[in-house]
Amino acid sequence: MSLSLSAADWALVRASSLFGDLDQADLRFLLEPATVLTPPAKSMLFTQHDPASHFYVCLEGQVLLFSLTANGDHSIVEIIGPGQSFAEAAIFASRNYPVSAECQAQTRLVRIPAAAFLTRLAERQGAWAHVLVSLARWERWLQQEINEIKNKTPVERVARFLLAACPDAGDRPLPLTVDIPFSKVQLAARIGITPESLSRALTRLRAVGVMAQGRRFLIQDVAALQQLCGK
Repeated sequence: MSLSLSAADWALVRASSLFGDLDQADLRFLLEPATVLTPPAKSMLFTQHDPASHFYVCLEGQVLLFSLTANGDHSIVEIIGPGQSFAEAAIFASRNYPVSAECQAQTRLVRIPAAAFLTRLAERQGAWAHVLVSLARWERWLQQEINEIKNKTPVERVARFLLAACPDAGDRPLPLTVDIPFSKVQLAARIGITPESLSRALTRLRAVGVMAQGRRFLIQDVAALQQLCGK
């Protein structure tokens, strides 16, 4: 039975880095064994070191990818939102998941079984080529992001994070509200700075209209924040 998705859902799947270059026929063929999953809030999709049996595309909500440090703390690796795929690198490498994944409230996902997907992909050589190109492009983009982040100040890193959390900022009325699903300590770890540096950065960001209220951020001037990031 074919995967049943709305036109809007298919558009989100095609927006993912992995599937953007595939034609509709190949995409539907590859995803025929997939299912739609609506996990409860705060439920775990998989844990670090589990066998990589599935990968996912987010249709709605957020998924936190995190790793555990040596002392048992959570280190946020990425926040997955609609139109993003995740865990595909692990299934292509036939490895275990390198991180854990926790669903947030109102999450809806396409869950793709690794074995069936790889079998179908082997039957479509043209699709293989497109997927490899997409993976290579994503890897280059990720490396550019890592290199750019290394050269950013703590203030710029926080600003970039907030802008990334509201990609539709230009279509929303001000002030924008950004709710993050983790603590400020975890946010600092996510963007590679210390909690003290984060506190100082938030103090400086008040000058461009960013107010922090616990896990909620209010953005009064998107253009000023974009200018700060050089966007």
